[in-house]
Amino acid sequence: MSITRVLVVDDSAVVRKVLSDELARDPQLAVMAAVADPLLAIARMKQEWPDVIVLDVEMPRMDGITFLRKIMAERPTPVVICSTLTEKGAETTLQALASGAVSFVTKPKVGLKDFLQDSGHELISAVKAAAASNPRLLKPRPTAERVQVEPAAQGEANFAGAPLRAMAQTTERVVAIGTSTGGTQALETVLTALPRVCPGMVIVQHMPEKFTASFAARLDSVSAIEVREAVDGDRVVPGRALIAPGGKHMMLLRSGALYVVRVLDGPLVNRHRPSVDVLFRSVAQHAGRNATGIIMTGMGDDGARGLKEMHDAGAWTVAQDEQSCVVFGMPKEAIKLGAADSILPLSDIARAIVR
Repeated sequence: MSITRVLVVDDSAVVRKVLSDELARDPQLAVMAAVADPLLAIARMKQEWPDVIVLDVEMPRMDGITFLRKIMAERPTPVVICSTLTEKGAETTLQALASGAVSFVTKPKVGLKDFLQDSGHELISAVKAAAASNPRLLKPRPTAERVQVEPAAQGEANFAGAPLRAMAQTTERVVAIGTSTGGTQALETVLTALPRVCPGMVIVQHMPEKFTASFAARLDSVSAIEVREAVDGDRVVPGRALIAPGGKHMMLLRSGALYVVRVLDGPLVNRHRPSVDVLFRSVAQHAGRNATGIIMTGMGDDGARGLKEMHDAGAWTVAQDEQSCVVFGMPKEAIKLGAADSILPLSDIARAIVR
């Protein structure tokens, strides 16, 4: 059995002890050291290099982001961020993900020990996903070149340059995307490459509450399309991407000729809320052959069965290929079910959406 060596870096002695104890409960994980700051981590890593690093971001002497960027530039290594469940924590975590972290787990400001012990399975899953990832794909990428919209064929409407209000007159096509580990960078690659003229999109990225609003705002600031956290009743229109809020499920509904989203509470599905399966199944039911389904990098199988339902309903379905996935889990399970019509590298997905 392969053992994953984990290095814990956190300035809190309580956090180091609890994280180490939780990780030690899994026979496939071994905590090689738990240190108080990145400088001590660097000294320890000169003796032995870890397979995965669990990293706090707010520490003395050197902050976690600086340390993370140093690692990714010198020797890309899977890093799981351990951050506070606050708006400030969300902003810092997104900065860490953009700098190359694989994923993150959250910790509250109070009740830390009980919370971490209750969420031990989440921590262990995150570390195992990181160990299975390809960290070289997480190095910050240059801004994607935007897909050019080809001139409309004779007799077709050409919406290039038209205001959103004019484009909103038709919502016939809809694109549903599901992703998890490695998905923040993957989604940025796709969405920043899209021109303003593209189908309306509904997206599930596995994230807790407080994080999705910041994530959507970040994507909106670097994309030609409008990107925002979904609100119950939001219209799905061309040139707009709606991201399911953390801690809520999102479904697609049809209202006459229009698509709208329903944001609602509910039990965890495949251990997630929002769940990709919940979104994809609603798209299969209400959009059918007028939809495109795309499943991208992520651990586990959430979305695989939902994509199969979309496929069976006549939608065109896509799975990201193994070579471009940080974690080839969700796409792999979808492919095994026969749910994917096409298997595409990340670099081709934006062009496929426009096509």
